[in-house]
Amino acid sequence: MSEALEDDLRFQQAVVLFNAGQWYACHDGLEELWHETLGPDRPVLQGILQIAVAHLHLERGNRNGATVLLGEGLGRLARSGPEALGLDLDHLRQASAARLSVLQAGDNPSALPLPSLRPQT
Repeated sequence: MSEALEDDLRFQQAVVLFNAGQWYACHDGLEELWHETLGPDRPVLQGILQIAVAHLHLERGNRNGATVLLGEGLGRLARSGPEALGLDLDHLRQASAARLSVLQAGDNPSALPLPSLRPQT
């Protein structure tokens, strides 16, 4: 991609959908971008995508699928610094890790805040 990924309108829309909890629509947008992206942004996109799909699984009652995908998404994001794609990845990782921990303990993470994609400050 010639332009910065964070400037792509599809990416910006996917961030809005993620933050609105529109997991399926967010997944569609991110997956299209992921297929087009090479380099260090690719695993970041995949990690965000996996976190979105984990929450879709959670909504549908598939706690095991949610647990697996949250773990995989966090693993992909662990390879990046605190910021990428203009986003505060530490915030995303912290919120997702808290929800993963509750799921791994066999509890319901619904009382915890949903992860969000915040701009880096």
